[in-house]
Amino acid sequence: MVNVEAAAWEPVVGAIGPKVREARQALGLSLQQLAARADVSAAAIHKVERGDMVPTITTLLKLAGALDRPIVHFVGDGSRPRPVATLVRGDVPTPTPADWAPAAYGVDGRTLAAPDERFRAAGVHATVEPGGGSGDTRPLRAGEEILLVLEGEMQVDVAGERYRLDAGDTLHYPTDRPHEWRNPGAGPARAVWFTVRG
Repeated sequence: MVNVEAAAWEPVVGAIGPKVREARQALGLSLQQLAARADVSAAAIHKVERGDMVPTITTLLKLAGALDRPIVHFVGDGSRPRPVATLVRGDVPTPTPADWAPAAYGVDGRTLAAPDERFRAAGVHATVEPGGGSGDTRPLRAGEEILLVLEGEMQVDVAGERYRLDAGDTLHYPTDRPHEWRNPGAGPARAVWFTVRG
């Protein structure tokens, strides 16, 4: 009887880690950022996400609060179907993913979409102050990116080629080649980056 009950709960317990990872990635948070929000060590969160550790109820409550999800989201039995689409509310702060432009300066951005096990596309909306930019060359990875300038101007260097974009301009480029960007103008620039990982 004990074995039967354990078997019935096994899928629920096994799903906690992937649900934590998915919620963290949807908010564009690194392990360290979630650890600071939840007051739980990054090492413990990493173990939970990998399924190496089952969180205590206290830890799970902290993680649920930091991820702005009800605790039932993590321990539900899966009877409710998962939504087909991912909705990101405009009034909910969603910082940019840690690996989007880790050396960026003078940039205030928010995640529009984050890749997960279902989706490969990502999106970031950012305001770049005059002189602000991505910093040193951004991480190289298979895929492509489309930059749409909404306001102001941007300068983008891709594999030794330089492009100047004004409001309304777009630039489509591969992300497996060296690339970086900056705002060369006198005023702030607003832009949207759409990325599809290879």
